[in-house]
Order: sequence, then structure tokens, then C-alpha cells
Amino acid sequence: MTAHSKPRSFALTIAGSDSGGGAGFLADLRAFASQGVFGLTAITAITAQNSRAVEKAMALPTAMVRAQIQSVASDFPIGSVKTGMLATAPIVRTVAEMLAKIAAPAVIDPVMIASSGARLLDDGCERALIEKLLPLATVLTPNLPEAEALLGRPIRRARDLEGAAVALRALGPAAVLLKGGHLEHGREVIDLYLDGNGLREFRAPRLRFRGHGTGCTLASLVAARLALGEPVARAVARAIAAFRRALADGVEVGTAAVYTPQPVPARLKRLGTRLSRP
Repeated sequence: MTAHSKPRSFALTIAGSDSGGGAGFLADLRAFASQGVFGLTAITAITAQNSRAVEKAMALPTAMVRAQIQSVASDFPIGSVKTGMLATAPIVRTVAEMLAKIAAPAVIDPVMIASSGARLLDDGCERALIEKLLPLATVLTPNLPEAEALLGRPIRRARDLEGAAVALRALGPAAVLLKGGHLEHGREVIDLYLDGNGLREFRAPRLRFRGHGTGCTLASLVAARLALGEPVARAVARAIAAFRRALADGVEVGTAAVYTPQPVPARLKRLGTRLSRP
């Protein structure tokens, strides 16, 4: 009998679909796979979208969301959980209830607005996120519009980032990775990581593109590194490094030419390098 290899770890994404393939659980699974982590899914909503817009969205019944999570949790040793689009307050409450039963670090990506501008949460969902889900977060990963919605105040300048990160952590998450890409001033993108040990800045040259799936990819890379057993601060640092590589390998898709990061497993990059040699 031939011995078969087993995955290094498993990560569960609880998120919506993207029929255009750039974001949602499809982006999450690519990010997991790039780090050698086997991806599991619990789909919360189905969207009809392309590179231009989200044209229609439909949340799944909470009973179906619960059944998916129960099914995978009963069979796989889940190393981490990442949440994305949760769509409705009842789904948020259901996910929070289930996460409390899963002994795994949780990356909460509070997906609220699509890159095209379409709103992805119903009324009351933000309050449910704050009250039920954020206290369960190992890492909260909002972009600036999401952070503004959670805090109820604008974040306009780089000097506002630290105060925003502190206020977000006061909502309950153990750590916050505040993604600063939407801050359009300056030549650098500044991401802030804050946990009980202090604050760390991650700076990178600003790239000019219309991105799609960037937030999903970074949050999922964090979840993948956590699933591999890394300490939180190290997992975040390595995820950011992997995300920058994924941006370098990104592709433009659709008639709107949105730029989608492509995390590629290291072994495939090495193979591609060997095959490209004369």
C-alpha cells in the first residue's frame, strides 16, 4: 500500500461567494493553499458579481450556515477560522455561537462593503459584529472604511491610525491588524498591528491599482499562518510578507481590469523558475 501524505493543517473560511473569482471564499482558499494549509468552507451568501459590480446577493439560511460549520468541525481538526462576508445579523450570531465551540484562533475580517461600493451587510449587522463576534477574535483585520463603520468616526490621516487601532482593540479582539491601504495620502501604505505587547508598523511602497480580493487574501494568509501553529505576531508578519509577494504576482481581470493578488505556493514558484531557465 502506498503511503499518502496528509495536510499540514486545516483552516475554515466562513464567507460569501464571488462569481467573478477574485474575492470571497475563493480568494481565501487560494491563500490557504499557498501556505500549505487545506481549506474548508462554510458559505454564508451567494453573490452575482463581476469585475464591475455586485449585481445581486442572497444570504443563505442560518440553519444551512450552522450545518456546514457543524459538519466540518465534527470531522476535521480545524487549526484556524477566518470569517468574511456574514451578510445578516442572525448569521453573525450563529457564527459567534459556533466559534465559541471551536478551540481554534479566529481571524475576523469584518467585510461590509465590496470593492465596487455595494453594501454586503444588512441593518443591525454591525452591532451584532461588535457585540457577539469581535470579543472572539484572535485578530481583527478591518480596512479603513470598515474601521470607520465599527468606530463611528472618520480616519483621515496617518496620525489617526494608532488611535483607531487602540479603539478597535478596546471592542474586544486580542489583536488588531488595521489595513491602511485606503489612506490615499503619501507614497507608502501603512498597516498597523496592535496586541497586548504593543504596536508595530508595516510599511510598503504604495501601488496604484484598483484592487479586488486584497483584504480577503491578507486576512486568510494570517489565518493560514495561525493554522500552522505560529504565534500571532509572527503569523501576521509572515502573512504580510506573503501578501506582498501575492501582489507582485497579481493579475488584472475583467473589463474593469481589477487587480487581484495571486498567492502562489513557494514550491510552485521554484518549479516555475526552473522551467523558465534556458
